[in-house]
Formats: sequence, structure tokens, C-alpha cells
Amino acid sequence: MHLLLVYLAVSIFLIYCWQTVLWELSNWKKAVLAIAQFFMYLSKFILAFIYHFAGDFITGLIRNVETVLYISRSIYSSIVASAPVGELLVIIMLTSAVFAIAESVEPGSVKNQPFILTLSGFIGFLAVTDLLLEPFFWLLALGIFCFSRFVKKRDGVSAVLPVASVLVGVGEPWVRVLAITSYLALAMIQYSKMPEEKRGGEIRSSFGWKPPFVLWVLSLVIGINVGAKWIRYRHLTWMIA
Repeated sequence: MHLLLVYLAVSIFLIYCWQTVLWELSNWKKAVLAIAQFFMYLSKFILAFIYHFAGDFITGLIRNVETVLYISRSIYSSIVASAPVGELLVIIMLTSAVFAIAESVEPGSVKNQPFILTLSGFIGFLAVTDLLLEPFFWLLALGIFCFSRFVKKRDGVSAVLPVASVLVGVGEPWVRVLAITSYLALAMIQYSKMPEEKRGGEIRSSFGWKPPFVLWVLSLVIGINVGAKWIRYRHLTWMIA
């Protein structure tokens, strides 16, 4: 009888303790929810305060981001759909040949003028897409040569390099042949006039030059096009299998 009363008392005590624990937990739950609700209202107030003073700026920034994303998607789609991989490879090979000729005669001629080479590549792109008329193209090419030759005081091979690279890149076939032949002749003439000690002392430093930004862009376009087509081909192969 006494043992039964002890068990009953213990059971009542445990039930009371469990109810107390549940009640405390429910209070903690309510407290956590109240704190979270407070911070939620506080964040809404802060955002509303910021938007009140910078709403136009934030809206414009969001629109600019959407515009950039849309343009990026359009560029990616156009690259995947219609990038002339063969023509781009020809451009890379011909311009690399011109760069190699320049570096073999005057080491550092490519590395020392990255911005002018990038500008000439951009001008060539505008000319190919018919956004720049031919007279303006030749005028800009002449201006680049004069700036490099008379303002920067570069040698003949380095000064002609931007113009020669853009001509062999975007010109007609006969223009490419004429440009690379003329540039090779100019490089040979300048090399023949160099002192013997300068020829042997600096020619080693021509190795290891980094490709200009334009060649990196063309390589990236080729990589995106080939990679996307390969992924599409693998996906279709997996679907058929």
C-alpha cells in the first residue's frame, strides 16, 4: 500500500514537472516568435526608410542590372547561334603571326601598348559590323599610327603593329596578304639596320609575351560556342541513349 502511494506521488510529481517544462517551452516559443516578429518589423521599417530617400536610385540600379543580364543573355545566345568559329580562328592565327613578327624584331612591342591594340581591335569590330564607315576607319587607323609614332616615339615596327594587326584581322583577303607582306618587309628592313649586339641580346626576351585582350576575347567566343555545342550534343546523345 505504501509502495503504491509512493508510485502515485512520483507519477503526480513527474506529470507536474512535465507540464511545467511544456509551459516554459511554450513561453520560450512565444518569446522567440515575438523577437523574430520585432526584427521583421524593424527590417521592414529600415528598408522603407532607405527606399524613401534612395528609392529612385535603387529602382534605377535594379533596371540597370536587368538590362545588363538581358544584354549578356543576348550576347551569349548570339555567340552560340552564329559565331563564325572558322573566321575567328583565321583572325587569331594571322594576328598572332603579326605579333610574333613584331616581337622577334622589337621585344615588348606587344606588351608595351595593350590599350592601343585593344582600341584597334574595337575599331576593326565596328568596321566589320558596318557601324563605322570605311573613310572613318582609315582615318582612325592613321591617327593610331601617328599617335604611336610621333607622340609615343615608338619605332616603325611597333608603331605600325596596331594598324597591321587590325588589317590582317578584318580586311579582305588581298588586304590581308598585302598587309602581312608589307609588315614582314618592314620588320626585315628594321632588323637589318639594328646593331649586331642588340640582335643577339634582346631576342630572347621576346618569348613569353602575353596575348592582347582582343585575342583573349576571340578565344573566349570560340570556347563558348564550341562548349555550348558540345554540351548540346552530349545532352542529345544522352536523351537518345
